[in-house]
Amino acid sequence: MLNADALSQLRQLKSDIEESKVVFPGTVKSTNGRFGFVALDEGRDVFLPPEEMQRVLPGDRVNVIEQEVEKGKTQGVVDELLESRLSTFVGRYLVKGKGHFVVPETPGINRWIFIPPKERMNAQPDDYLYCCMHKHPIKDGKGQAKVLRVIGKAGEPGIERALTLATFDLSDSWPAPVVEQAESLSEASIEALGDGREDRTDRAYVTIDSPATQDMDDALLAEPNVTGWALSIAIADPAAVIDQKSAAELEAFKRATAIYFPGDPLPMLPDTISTRLCSLMPDVKRLALVCDLQVNNDGSLGDYSFHQAVISSKGKLSYDLVSNLIEGREDEDIKALPDSVCNSLDQLHQAATALRKWRSEHALLSGDRPEFRLRLDENRRIRSIEPSVQNEAHRLVEECMVAANRCAADFLSKQASGLFIQHPGLRDDRADNIRALLEAYAPHLADIDATTPEGFKALMKETSTLEAEVPVKSILSRQLARAEMTFTAAPHQGMGLNAYTTFTSPLRKYSDLYVHRMIKAVLWDAPMKALSGDELLTLQNAQFKARQAANSLETWLKSDFAKTLGEEPLDGVISRTIPAGFFVRLEANGLEGFVSCKDLNGKYSFDPVTLRLIHNKNGRIFQLDQAVKVSFSGVDEERRQINFKLVEAVEVPKTTAKESAQDTGKNSDDSKS
Repeated sequence: MLNADALSQLRQLKSDIEESKVVFPGTVKSTNGRFGFVALDEGRDVFLPPEEMQRVLPGDRVNVIEQEVEKGKTQGVVDELLESRLSTFVGRYLVKGKGHFVVPETPGINRWIFIPPKERMNAQPDDYLYCCMHKHPIKDGKGQAKVLRVIGKAGEPGIERALTLATFDLSDSWPAPVVEQAESLSEASIEALGDGREDRTDRAYVTIDSPATQDMDDALLAEPNVTGWALSIAIADPAAVIDQKSAAELEAFKRATAIYFPGDPLPMLPDTISTRLCSLMPDVKRLALVCDLQVNNDGSLGDYSFHQAVISSKGKLSYDLVSNLIEGREDEDIKALPDSVCNSLDQLHQAATALRKWRSEHALLSGDRPEFRLRLDENRRIRSIEPSVQNEAHRLVEECMVAANRCAADFLSKQASGLFIQHPGLRDDRADNIRALLEAYAPHLADIDATTPEGFKALMKETSTLEAEVPVKSILSRQLARAEMTFTAAPHQGMGLNAYTTFTSPLRKYSDLYVHRMIKAVLWDAPMKALSGDELLTLQNAQFKARQAANSLETWLKSDFAKTLGEEPLDGVISRTIPAGFFVRLEANGLEGFVSCKDLNGKYSFDPVTLRLIHNKNGRIFQLDQAVKVSFSGVDEERRQINFKLVEAVEVPKTTAKESAQDTGKNSDDSKS
């Protein structure tokens, strides 16, 4: 037995060892394999072998010790769990012998997790489950899960949407305080809020939207004048109806945006507010924040002003009806429109045409990429995919919204702070590759400084009409940075504008609702609580999560629909390339699927400059925008990825002397494009 002195010495030795340890804080990153990494706060990654990955979960904050395993190679040993950020996850219930497990659907958790008997909630094999970690695996690598809710089984109607909601921690119901707040509102209470506002109920505002839309944010009006048009954009005003500290506002901030899931959207505000009392429905009085602006004959913007008003829309018009009127067609619906509405629509079209001409000359227009509408059946799965044609009415509304948003951005840029959307243009980490691309295929553009708004604008305009061996404009478009929100005005390079924000969708986007409050705070001294930097980051992350959720559900439904494609050849174009192969977007329905290099003859190298796949021996090339024929070959169920086989491809001329562009970073990974 050790005496007191020996025990004291051991404790001191242990303390000395602990103090001498060098630990690095970081965040656990998972991979498709059993190993992983810790992204250290200092900016580098440390490898975690499988036995260490068993002790942690994706996103965990840990202290890690770096050990040398052989000369020049190190690996991490997890020393301490600082914080576990994985609170909930979804998975499938599995019974194996006497063991009951959940098999996580969450990417990066590559293990079965044991569920103790008391935490199973009567789940049955193959049920999808919503779970939380009951015991973290940090001590022995053996975590335990607790079932919070049984979601349902594969094949049940709507299971895809339900599982997506659970995966992304999104709620399909409203907290009780939000329900109480919505139910306390009425037509009378809304009308009372209109006292003291401008009365514009006699003016010929109209909404233009899809027939099924109920949350109508905007109504439009235009009149000619000596120098162009007086354009008036009325935007629904939920900021007047819900207090900034109310339950509905707090829930809207949490949701950040409405999510337009196929067939069944997830709204940001309760229906009572978004589709009834604040929606700019026809023939009822509604509160609006109105932007009046002068559109000059050349499409430039003149003076503008904001007003709190009451309007009464004179009609909910479909895009098709307005497009038919613009094209001079006549049908019974058009003949039934009041003259004041027809006159306003005619002026709106003229004003929008001028606005678009100005933007095409002085800013940047996004290309009209084909869009498709998913039609669901009674089981909430895709019955058909139909082209969604963008007509003149869509462009009319777009130009009016962009013009109003430009005015809001200009107004806020003159204040002490605002909320803006900035877009830095091309990604900084692709600068060398982009320069190599331009030097090889557009040397007259190589000296353009694309980091400036004018330079980026010039580069994108010049490459739109450039004839080269590679699709330079498409290559550049694959390497754009992500737009972000900021409190200070900054260029939106993707639109070619010096400043931009949005306030035209306050029923659907919290950031737009917030901009309403900022405008009101300046003009009418309305009380307002400003967002902090952390809150802005939270809002931005919530928006990103919403997009991920919508994309995830669409991908799932589309991969299921793809199984009906049959074996016949399908026309498409290459939409993305990576070292492992290329993605093809079908012309008929917009489905995207993957063609693996493993299914092609020979070996291919990936050129990170031109984003081409080039055969190592015969020089055959696959590149962006290349026309191909493919056939359906299956679905990777784990990734929910559609797979295609190549049938034939339009041949691209083999690489010329411009191969020098290929030398920069050959075979590097373009999976971030």
